Amino acid sequence: MMVLYSGTTCPFSQRCRFVLFEKGLMDSDMARVRDVDLFNKPEDISVMNPYGQVPVLVERDLILYESNIINEYIDERFPHPQLMPADPVQRARARLMLLNFERELFVHVETLEKQDAKKIDKARAAVRDSLSQLAPVVAKSKHMFGEEFSMIDVALVPLLWRLEHYGIELPKVAAPVLKYAERIFSRPAFFDALTPSEKVMRR
Repeated sequence: MMVLYSGTTCPFSQRCRFVLFEKGLMDSDMARVRDVDLFNKPEDISVMNPYGQVPVLVERDLILYESNIINEYIDERFPHPQLMPADPVQRARARLMLLNFERELFVHVETLEKQDAKKIDKARAAVRDSLSQLAPVVAKSKHMFGEEFSMIDVALVPLLWRLEHYGIELPKVAAPVLKYAERIFSRPAFFDALTPSEKVMRR
């Protein structure tokens, strides 16, 4: 049994919940989610993760943190449906894309959530510009890494779900990104993985 310690409003935790549902692990009782209050985290979170952050995955004597690392472990442990490319070259490219998302997009999440007026406009602009640059990618293919749903979509979509919540309005040139987002939002596993607090982030 895997236990995911998950923040109910945390976009990084949402990634992991999404994968658990996509793999059907929540239906098979192979995994369960333990909700964590981000403003009053239990002490054992800091014991399990020296950075004191969620998500944290525990399976027997294995403890993992960082959402992309957790998700890749789950993907290898339960390979159907496979979310990371099987080909080593494509898998390396996928990992680079995941890293780019962290450095260009998700690095701004903390600023956006703290609502620091001096920094928030800059963060919104940076996210808006980076997402707009992805428009040609999803204008040509169904998903972010080609025609098949993958870990790249899992990693990006929590931010797209929160655009309205973060006060980010994409320009018209980014319309393909919004259409792409709706395709991912329509996946049953995506909806099932949402917490009540996340469901109210969009009208």
